[in-house]
Amino acid sequence: MFGRLFLVLMLLWGSRAYSQHLGKMAEEKPPEKFPENAWGIDLMFGEGGFGLGTFLRKNLTDTFSIFGDFSISESKDEREIQYVDYFGRTFVFGKKNRVLLLPLNFGVQYRLFAELLSSNLRPYLTLGAGPSFIVTTPYEIEFFSSLKEASGYVAAGGYVGFGANIGSDKSSLLGLNIRYQFVHMFNKGVESMYGRRRKDFGSVYISLSLGVQY
Repeated sequence: MFGRLFLVLMLLWGSRAYSQHLGKMAEEKPPEKFPENAWGIDLMFGEGGFGLGTFLRKNLTDTFSIFGDFSISESKDEREIQYVDYFGRTFVFGKKNRVLLLPLNFGVQYRLFAELLSSNLRPYLTLGAGPSFIVTTPYEIEFFSSLKEASGYVAAGGYVGFGANIGSDKSSLLGLNIRYQFVHMFNKGVESMYGRRRKDFGSVYISLSLGVQY
Protein backbone atom coordinates (compact mmCIF):
# COMPACT_ATOMS: atom_id res chain seq x y z
CA MET A 1 0.00 0.00 0.00
CA PHE A 2 2.77 2.44 0.97
CA GLY A 3 4.62 1.44 -2.16
CA ARG A 4 1.63 2.37 -4.31
CA LEU A 5 1.15 5.67 -2.45
CA PHE A 6 4.85 6.51 -2.89
CA LEU A 7 4.59 5.76 -6.62
CA VAL A 8 1.53 8.01 -6.99
CA LEU A 9 3.28 10.88 -5.14
CA MET A 10 6.38 10.50 -7.30
CA LEU A 11 4.26 10.61 -10.45
CA LEU A 12 2.43 13.73 -9.22
CA TRP A 13 5.70 15.48 -8.34
CA GLY A 14 7.24 14.48 -11.63
CA SER A 15 4.26 15.75 -13.64
CA ARG A 16 4.31 19.04 -11.69
CA ALA A 17 8.04 19.51 -12.32
CA TYR A 18 7.60 18.67 -15.99
CA SER A 19 4.74 21.14 -16.35
CA GLN A 20 6.86 23.84 -14.69
CA HIS A 21 9.67 23.05 -17.07
CA LEU A 22 7.30 23.36 -20.01
CA GLY A 23 6.03 26.63 -18.61
CA LYS A 24 9.57 28.00 -18.53
CA MET A 25 10.18 26.81 -22.07
CA ALA A 26 6.93 28.45 -23.23
CA GLU A 27 7.73 31.86 -21.80
CA GLU A 28 7.57 34.58 -24.43
CA LYS A 29 10.87 35.97 -25.59
CA PRO A 30 11.19 39.67 -24.73
CA PRO A 31 11.15 41.97 -27.78
CA GLU A 32 14.50 42.74 -29.34
CA LYS A 33 15.97 46.14 -28.55
CA PHE A 34 17.47 47.89 -31.55
CA PRO A 35 19.79 50.93 -31.54
CA GLU A 36 18.01 54.27 -31.29
CA ASN A 37 19.56 55.85 -34.37
CA ALA A 38 19.80 54.85 -38.02
CA TRP A 39 21.29 56.48 -41.11
CA GLY A 40 21.42 55.32 -44.70
CA ILE A 41 20.47 55.73 -48.34
CA ASP A 42 17.31 55.04 -50.33
CA LEU A 43 17.48 53.56 -53.84
CA MET A 44 14.20 54.71 -55.41
CA PHE A 45 12.40 53.37 -58.46
CA GLY A 46 9.41 55.38 -59.70
CA GLU A 47 7.39 56.33 -62.74
CA GLY A 48 9.98 58.96 -63.65
CA GLY A 49 12.88 56.53 -63.40
CA PHE A 50 15.62 56.08 -60.81
CA GLY A 51 16.03 58.28 -57.72
CA LEU A 52 18.43 58.52 -54.82
CA GLY A 53 17.87 59.66 -51.24
CA THR A 54 19.27 59.68 -47.73
CA PHE A 55 17.60 59.47 -44.32
CA LEU A 56 18.24 59.90 -40.60
CA ARG A 57 15.95 58.21 -38.07
CA LYS A 58 15.62 58.11 -34.28
CA ASN A 59 13.53 55.64 -32.26
CA LEU A 60 11.46 57.24 -29.51
CA THR A 61 9.82 53.99 -28.34
CA ASP A 62 9.64 50.40 -29.54
CA THR A 63 6.91 51.44 -32.00
CA PHE A 64 7.36 55.16 -32.74
CA SER A 65 10.24 56.83 -34.60
CA ILE A 66 10.91 60.25 -36.05
CA PHE A 67 12.94 60.85 -39.20
CA GLY A 68 14.18 63.30 -41.79
CA ASP A 69 14.95 62.42 -45.39
CA PHE A 70 16.04 64.07 -48.62
CA SER A 71 15.89 62.70 -52.17
CA ILE A 72 16.28 63.62 -55.81
CA SER A 73 14.33 62.13 -58.71
CA GLU A 74 12.94 63.12 -62.10
CA SER A 75 9.25 63.76 -62.68
CA LYS A 76 7.88 62.98 -66.13
CA ASP A 77 4.66 64.21 -67.69
CA GLU A 78 2.06 61.53 -68.35
CA ARG A 79 1.95 62.65 -72.01
CA GLU A 80 5.62 61.95 -72.58
CA ILE A 81 6.34 59.24 -75.14
CA GLN A 82 9.95 58.24 -75.57
CA TYR A 83 11.27 57.35 -79.02
CA VAL A 84 14.56 55.82 -80.14
CA ASP A 85 16.21 57.01 -83.35
CA TYR A 86 18.29 55.04 -85.85
CA PHE A 87 21.46 55.62 -83.81
CA GLY A 88 19.93 54.41 -80.53
CA ARG A 89 19.43 57.89 -79.05
CA THR A 90 16.23 58.52 -77.09
CA PHE A 91 14.08 61.64 -77.41
CA VAL A 92 10.61 62.93 -76.49
CA PHE A 93 8.55 65.06 -78.89
CA GLY A 94 7.28 68.29 -77.40
CA LYS A 95 9.35 68.16 -74.21
CA LYS A 96 10.70 71.54 -73.10
CA ASN A 97 12.23 70.98 -69.66
CA ARG A 98 13.41 68.20 -67.42
CA VAL A 99 11.79 68.47 -63.99
CA LEU A 100 13.76 67.32 -60.95
CA LEU A 101 12.12 66.95 -57.52
CA LEU A 102 14.21 67.45 -54.37
CA PRO A 103 11.88 67.02 -51.37
CA LEU A 104 13.05 67.47 -47.78
CA ASN A 105 10.64 65.64 -45.46
CA PHE A 106 10.25 65.23 -41.72
CA GLY A 107 7.87 62.70 -40.28
CA VAL A 108 6.91 59.79 -38.06
CA GLN A 109 7.14 56.05 -38.48
CA TYR A 110 4.88 53.59 -36.64
CA ARG A 111 5.83 49.94 -36.31
CA LEU A 112 2.98 47.47 -36.88
CA PHE A 113 2.31 44.16 -35.08
CA ALA A 114 5.30 44.55 -32.77
CA GLU A 115 3.81 42.03 -30.30
CA LEU A 116 2.91 39.44 -32.93
CA LEU A 117 5.78 39.29 -35.40
CA SER A 118 9.40 38.39 -34.79
CA SER A 119 12.13 40.99 -35.00
CA ASN A 120 13.23 39.57 -38.36
CA LEU A 121 10.26 41.32 -40.00
CA ARG A 122 9.26 44.78 -38.75
CA PRO A 123 6.49 46.30 -40.89
CA TYR A 124 5.65 49.98 -40.46
CA LEU A 125 3.55 52.90 -41.66
CA THR A 126 5.25 56.20 -42.44
CA LEU A 127 4.07 59.78 -42.93
CA GLY A 128 6.26 62.73 -43.91
CA ALA A 129 5.90 66.36 -45.01
CA GLY A 130 8.11 69.35 -45.70
CA PRO A 131 9.45 71.81 -48.28
CA SER A 132 10.27 70.60 -51.76
CA PHE A 133 12.66 72.12 -54.26
CA ILE A 134 11.99 71.87 -57.98
CA VAL A 135 14.73 72.28 -60.55
CA THR A 136 14.12 72.53 -64.30
CA THR A 137 16.75 72.24 -67.05
CA PRO A 138 16.33 72.63 -70.84
CA TYR A 139 15.61 69.27 -72.42
CA GLU A 140 17.33 70.14 -75.70
CA ILE A 141 20.69 70.48 -73.91
CA GLU A 142 22.65 67.46 -72.62
CA PHE A 143 21.89 66.82 -68.95
CA PHE A 144 25.12 67.91 -67.26
CA SER A 145 25.60 70.86 -69.61
CA SER A 146 22.00 71.95 -68.99
CA LEU A 147 22.65 72.40 -65.27
CA LYS A 148 24.19 75.80 -66.08
CA GLU A 149 20.75 76.87 -67.36
CA ALA A 150 18.81 75.45 -64.41
CA SER A 151 15.93 77.29 -62.72
CA GLY A 152 14.83 76.62 -59.13
CA TYR A 153 11.48 76.84 -57.33
CA VAL A 154 10.17 76.16 -53.83
CA ALA A 155 7.03 74.07 -53.22
CA ALA A 156 5.41 71.97 -50.49
CA GLY A 157 5.04 68.23 -50.37
CA GLY A 158 4.97 65.01 -48.43
CA TYR A 159 4.27 61.32 -48.67
CA VAL A 160 2.52 58.35 -47.10
CA GLY A 161 3.95 54.87 -47.25
CA PHE A 162 4.14 51.31 -46.03
CA GLY A 163 7.24 49.16 -45.66
CA ALA A 164 9.23 46.74 -43.55
CA ASN A 165 12.72 46.44 -42.12
CA ILE A 166 14.16 42.97 -42.58
CA GLY A 167 16.62 41.01 -40.43
CA SER A 168 17.70 41.10 -36.80
CA ASP A 169 21.20 42.53 -37.29
CA LYS A 170 21.61 45.45 -34.89
CA SER A 171 24.43 47.17 -36.75
CA SER A 172 23.09 47.26 -40.31
CA LEU A 173 19.69 48.12 -41.74
CA LEU A 174 17.85 46.64 -44.72
CA GLY A 175 14.35 47.71 -45.65
CA LEU A 176 11.85 47.87 -48.48
CA ASN A 177 8.95 50.31 -48.77
CA ILE A 178 6.39 51.71 -51.18
CA ARG A 179 5.25 55.31 -50.95
CA TYR A 180 3.08 57.84 -52.71
CA GLN A 181 4.88 61.18 -52.89
CA PHE A 182 3.20 64.45 -53.83
CA VAL A 183 4.45 68.00 -54.43
CA HIS A 184 2.38 71.17 -54.95
CA MET A 185 3.58 74.50 -56.33
CA PHE A 186 1.82 77.72 -55.29
CA ASN A 187 2.84 79.77 -58.35
CA LYS A 188 1.88 79.23 -61.99
CA GLY A 189 3.91 76.02 -62.17
CA VAL A 190 6.58 74.86 -64.60
CA GLU A 191 6.42 74.01 -68.28
CA SER A 192 7.66 70.47 -68.80
CA MET A 193 5.97 70.03 -72.20
CA TYR A 194 5.51 72.95 -74.59
CA GLY A 195 2.24 74.73 -73.76
CA ARG A 196 1.51 72.57 -70.70
CA ARG A 197 2.23 73.82 -67.17
CA ARG A 198 2.23 71.61 -64.11
CA LYS A 199 1.69 72.66 -60.49
CA ASP A 200 1.11 69.23 -58.96
CA PHE A 201 3.45 66.27 -59.05
CA GLY A 202 2.59 62.85 -57.69
CA SER A 203 4.31 59.53 -58.09
CA VAL A 204 4.54 56.06 -56.55
CA TYR A 205 8.03 54.95 -55.55
CA ILE A 206 9.41 51.59 -54.50
CA SER A 207 12.42 52.20 -52.29
CA LEU A 208 15.22 49.95 -51.06
CA SER A 209 16.80 51.26 -47.83
CA LEU A 210 20.38 50.41 -46.88
CA GLY A 211 21.97 51.80 -43.74
CA VAL A 212 23.63 51.47 -40.36
CA GLN A 213 22.20 51.49 -36.84
CA TYR A 214 24.01 53.00 -33.89
